[in-house]
Amino acid sequence: MKTSILYAGLSSPHAGWAAIDEIAELLVHYFNAEILSPKLVPSPWAARLIRRNHQSYEQLHTTGGDVLIVVARGPGDLGMINTIPDCRQKFDKIYGLVTDSYYQQGFVKETNLYDAITVTAHEDIEYPKVRFNIPVHQLYQGADCLKWAPSEQKKREIDIIGFGRTPQRYHTNFAKRFHRANSPYLYLHSPLGNVTGPSVHLERGMLFKLLHRTNISLAFHLLVDPEGERPRSMMITSRWLESLLSGCIVAGRRPESQMADEMLCWPKATVELSEDPDTASEELITLLLNQDSLEEQRLVNIFQMMNHHDWRYRIKNFCGMMNLTLPEKLKTDLWLLEERAASFKNSC
Repeated sequence: MKTSILYAGLSSPHAGWAAIDEIAELLVHYFNAEILSPKLVPSPWAARLIRRNHQSYEQLHTTGGDVLIVVARGPGDLGMINTIPDCRQKFDKIYGLVTDSYYQQGFVKETNLYDAITVTAHEDIEYPKVRFNIPVHQLYQGADCLKWAPSEQKKREIDIIGFGRTPQRYHTNFAKRFHRANSPYLYLHSPLGNVTGPSVHLERGMLFKLLHRTNISLAFHLLVDPEGERPRSMMITSRWLESLLSGCIVAGRRPESQMADEMLCWPKATVELSEDPDTASEELITLLLNQDSLEEQRLVNIFQMMNHHDWRYRIKNFCGMMNLTLPEKLKTDLWLLEERAASFKNSC
């Protein structure tokens, strides 16, 4: 079966989407697939006026094949099939994986050209299913656990880390409290070097090394002090998964959703902080003073991630949804994943 993977991450890397690029890379690996990644070009002013989020891409050249899988950061990325002339004639089947599927306005007219797509949340199924009259399946996010799980337990010298979005009132309080010279606690925030550009995937290794040395990682759902046009959703995003996989204790405000209940289903998967930032600071200190009670939870978090939320499980489920044959290399790595997960379980 000749398979092609179309995604934006190779030509336009972005730190916020690095985890989504990783499932694209794994799909390429397991299916021995052709890589297609269109380069952005400046949009004509008229197009930007009509469609504010319109993006234009260079044309791609491919002879086509049996299956095209589009890994879409958001529903607008489904329009990338326009970069392949006569795309529908060149591929027997076209499937899409959509991450930020809650953004209904982002779905483009090209969605109706797909044989089927997946969305991240159960409640996101109905809109594209009805609007475009195509099969829509639900598939959660994941992480590359075989690659990023700690190979050994390091001393956790970073007390608290906040990467990505941290609500401003919490961040201001934590900075004032923990940056003081007489505070024994280290609060590290925004450790990313570049948000976009060729170094994004290289610096991802830096982020995980920091997480492997961190006690508590902050994570707040997107309705806590939402800013401007930022998304409004109760998703479990990569921040939770990457932190748990690294053995961090995840503290903040978890989403209230079916997704959160199903994905973070084990005891003490997260620690809920108070709405008042002053009280939240005290709660973080209390956690840090009880290191012995945290060590077992770290191993539990890693085991649960490896046992439930690796991208390879998502690829296996995707193959079942789309009636694709499971690649032999994937079967082997699923076995390795179970073996690795068991080593953490036995240490608990």
